[in-house]
This record gives sequence, C-alpha cells and structure tokens, in this order.
Amino acid sequence: MHIKLTTGKTLDISEGESLLQALKRHDLYLVASCGGKGICGKCRIRLIEGKSRIESTGKLEPREIDSGIVLACQTFPSEDIIIDIPKESRLVVGDIIEISRSRDLFELFKSLDTKISPLVRWISVDIPPPTIQNNIGDLERLKKAIEEKGLKGMRFSHGFLSSLAKSLRDADWKVNLAYTYGPEAIFISRHESKDRYGIAVDIGTTTIVVYLANIADGRVIDVGSTYNSQIRHGDDVITRIIYATEGEGLNELREAVVSDINNLLIPIVEKHDIKIGDIESVVISGNTTMSHIFWGFNPAYIREEPYIPTLNIFPLWRAGTAKLNINAQSPVYTVPCVASYIGGDIVAGVLASKMHKNSEIALFMDIGTNGEIVIGNNEWLVTAACSAGPCFEGSGIRHGMRATEGAVESIKINPQTFEPTLGVIGNDKPIGICGSGMIDAITEMFLTGVIDQKGRFIKGLNTDRIRESFEGPEFLFYSDDRTDIVLTEVDIENILRAKAAIYAGISLLLKKVSFTLDDIDRVYIAGGFGNYLNVDKAIIIGMLPDLPKEKFRFLGNTSVAGAYLCLLSDNMRKEAEEIAHKMTNIELSVSRRFMDEYMSALFLPHTDMRLFPTVEKLLKNRK
Repeated sequence: MHIKLTTGKTLDISEGESLLQALKRHDLYLVASCGGKGICGKCRIRLIEGKSRIESTGKLEPREIDSGIVLACQTFPSEDIIIDIPKESRLVVGDIIEISRSRDLFELFKSLDTKISPLVRWISVDIPPPTIQNNIGDLERLKKAIEEKGLKGMRFSHGFLSSLAKSLRDADWKVNLAYTYGPEAIFISRHESKDRYGIAVDIGTTTIVVYLANIADGRVIDVGSTYNSQIRHGDDVITRIIYATEGEGLNELREAVVSDINNLLIPIVEKHDIKIGDIESVVISGNTTMSHIFWGFNPAYIREEPYIPTLNIFPLWRAGTAKLNINAQSPVYTVPCVASYIGGDIVAGVLASKMHKNSEIALFMDIGTNGEIVIGNNEWLVTAACSAGPCFEGSGIRHGMRATEGAVESIKINPQTFEPTLGVIGNDKPIGICGSGMIDAITEMFLTGVIDQKGRFIKGLNTDRIRESFEGPEFLFYSDDRTDIVLTEVDIENILRAKAAIYAGISLLLKKVSFTLDDIDRVYIAGGFGNYLNVDKAIIIGMLPDLPKEKFRFLGNTSVAGAYLCLLSDNMRKEAEEIAHKMTNIELSVSRRFMDEYMSALFLPHTDMRLFPTVEKLLKNRK
C-alpha cells in the first residue's frame, strides 16, 4: 500500500501500520505530544481519498471529522490513500533555530574573579628515543619523562595506549600530552595549539543549544540551536521515559539527541575553519532524564516511587563513549543532578545566577515542563519540581503550540465588544497559541469579565465569541474556512493547573524554611519561555508572586550559561558540585500540604486575594 501526499511525494505503508508510524519511518514527523496514544489530538491530517480503519477520533470536532480530518496515530489504511498534512501538524526537527546569546557569557565569567582552568591540561615532554641498549617500553619511557617534570600518578586508559606507539614516533618523541584531572592521560599532539576549543551543551526537553568556545581565552566563538529530535516521541519527560522502556526506545532517544549535537557542530566548525577533532572538551547540562538518556541509562525508575535515578554525579567519561563526533578521547563533564526532577540544568542555572554566593534570599525559577524552583542564598538552598507540565509549550491545549511562526503570542480583548486583537509570530496567519499567548488570553478574559475566578465562562455576555462545542464552552479567537482557534474551558483548566503548580511550589518551599514572600529579595527567571513572559500578566493570573517588578530578573538560558562556566574553570565545576550537594530537594508529589496550596492556587489569581494586593486593586479600579 502507498500514501500519496499532496506535495506529490509517495510513501509505502505496511498493513497494520498507523499513518503516524509510516510517516515517521520515512522521516516525516508530526506533532505527537502524547507519543502517539491518541490523547493529545495534535497529529491531525486530512484524508482526501482512500479507505482506512479509524480507531479513535480523540479530540476532533465534528466539523473536522466531516471535512476529512483524522488523527494519524489512530488511522490504519486498508488501501492506497491520499493525504494532506496541515502546517500546524508538521514537526520540523533538525532545523537550526536562530537564537541570540542571552548575555555576554565571557563578561559573566570575568565577574566571577576566577582563572581559566579547563578540563584538559597540557604538558610538553622530550622523551629519549629507544635504542638497543635503552629498550624499555614506550609507556614506561613516557611515564619516566612525565615524572621528571614533577607530575606523578598519571593513569592511562586502554584507548590511549592503543595509539601510543604511533603517536610517539609521529611526534619524533617530542610530544605535548593532554591530560585531565586524576591525572589521566587522554591524547598526544605534536604541537600544542594556541587555540583550544570546547563546547557547552544544554540538552533541553524541547531544544538543544551548543556554544563553541575558545577555552584558551574564554571567548564564545559561535552558538547553534535546534529542536530536540526526541520530541517526535512525545513532548514531556514522562512520555519519553515511557518510550525509553519500550523495545529499542532508549537507543532511539539517545541516537536522536547525539545526532542533534553532532549535526549542530558541523556547520559551526566549518564556518570558523576549525577541525572537529580539535574540540578537546565538552560540558553537558540537562535535566536528570535528559542526562540519563544522553549516556544511555534507563530512566524508568525516575518516574516510579521513590523516584531514584541511576546516578546524580556522573564520572568523567569520553566523547567516544558518548558517540560524539569529536576527538574520541576528549573528556565529557556532566553537570551534576540533585534528584529525579532536579537536574544539572537547575544546578547550572543557580551557578550562573550567582545566588549561591550572595546573602540576599533569592528565588530561582525555570518555567518549563517541570517548573523547577530554588530558594536560598550563600548558606542554604531548597529546591522542588512543581510538575507544571508542558502546557505552555502547547501540550494538553487544543490549539496550543510552541513559540514558532504562526503562533499567537499576544492578545488584547476589547472590554465592550469582547473582540480579540492578536499578535502573531512572523505576522503570519495564526495556526495556534503559544505560552505567552495563553497567559495573555487568560489575563484578558479575566479582566474583561469573560471568565470568573474559577476560569469558567460567564453566561449571558453579548458576544458570539463564546460558544458551545463538543468539549463544552469555548472562546473563539480566530476563524477561517479551514480551522478555528479557540480556548476551551478544559484548556483554561489545564493552564490554571500549570500556574497553580508553580505558585504552590513557591509557597510551600517558603513555608518549609519559615519565610514569606516579603523575605524574597530577588526573583531570577530562567529558560526560553521566560524571555517572552509578561511579569504583570503572570502575576494577574497568579503564576508569579505579587512582588515589585524591580525584583524580577530574566536570565535567559542559564543551563548553557552554567555549562559554559564549567567548561572554562575547575573552580566553577567544584562550585557546581557544591551547589548540588547543598540543595535540599522537597518531593512535592507526596506532600499533603502541597495539595492544599495547589487547590488554593487553582483560582484567578488565588483564593486568598490578600496575597495579590496589586491585582485586587486593579480589579476594584475596573469595576
């Protein structure tokens, strides 16, 4: 059987294979937030011709079904078919994402008053060539020369020794030996280059970012980013953990992320005329699940009580073990994790924020899938993952999507007519709503009286924007001849759950250490989503605490910033390990008090309006 696309391309499909599986096999990927379980309703395609067995219509509206829309994961062709893949269903992985450097990282490094001390160190040695009379082995000869330089206890791996004989002779016994702490020899070069290169990598659940740096002087040479190709198997870490336990799932996920990193490196090194084999060190930063998958460890027990990872502190392994296409002996440092849902990305973020060095009490937030938060100062640190879920990246929201072209990113609603004005990324036709648009939508609907404190639509309003659907009431933001863009009450409920989890986590952590919001001197917001976050509106819906705006600082991608610091300095690596050791993790999922806080935060902005005095004042002024 065959699938014919409206683009003219024809693909084969096996009997019993779903459309989603067949398209994936041909490297055509659809948005499938739930991993192809028929739950999210994102993998919509239009069936133009041919018969298929449809197992479920999921969240499809009746008018969508009537127009030939089906879910690819639930559609099993029984003959040749013709399909059209809508733009909003396409998942583009592997493309370079244009990003700007969140801040001058070298300026950040200089502000820390620490010297450059990379993972790799060099020593130059002249080794007496062997003769018939002086016929000791190559390794013993090298060790003697090194010890004469005062460096004792050097260890040598099998991989290093396998090329030793040739390397010594190619260098005419005058060698530069690269070694790392231990000390352990890693490779030999004939010449020590003045330009030395390393990469700092942030493995995010959604995106992967690579910084190429000259580790001799600290300069950032270039940066690249792409979507994490694992998203073809699901949006969030739980979906990927489940996928990793099925068949070859773990290997597929690992190969996806390693390929992404390798593919990002190629154009960067070519652009700057750098040999990829000259990259001598790597630092990896990611959440606990991403770090496990990168190294090929089964993450299954991360999601099962008592939520224990295989390891939190990772040994210094080699690039060859990681399958990175650089010098196979280059060391790869992994920023230490704290717990199953507090990973190296959060440790790196605290390191980059410098909150662990200051006496003022700070709140650090990474508003992503897990909604990790840290509270503390130079004496103590407590942390928790709020399990906010990936709804701000589109998952669980009928027309939710990532912040890409065509996403509604800002919304204003006329308080008299209830007509919306949309801001769309790329000024293109809207195809969905991203996280910042969702927060705008909830804020505007609340302030204009479209929804109440519970997120329910107010009945009797003079507008046809509010209508009934098969899922219940919804607000229509955009409509054309092919699709509508709406937020349903179910969508609003999911958004309120996410914001409530974040606020409840902050509230409970503060109570655990006997502090209040008034004790917070600084709020650091990290992560890509934070760059687009409107603090005022996030406070209005009760996601962020009602604190003076001047207390908030946006730091951008602190995961890669912390990885960069660790790439350059032994002191920074030690500090990262101290941060991880100092952090006390609070497991919110088993806390009854968290559920109480969470239930109170499920309202707009909260059941206790005394916690949101500026919002209370705003609402009174609007009446």
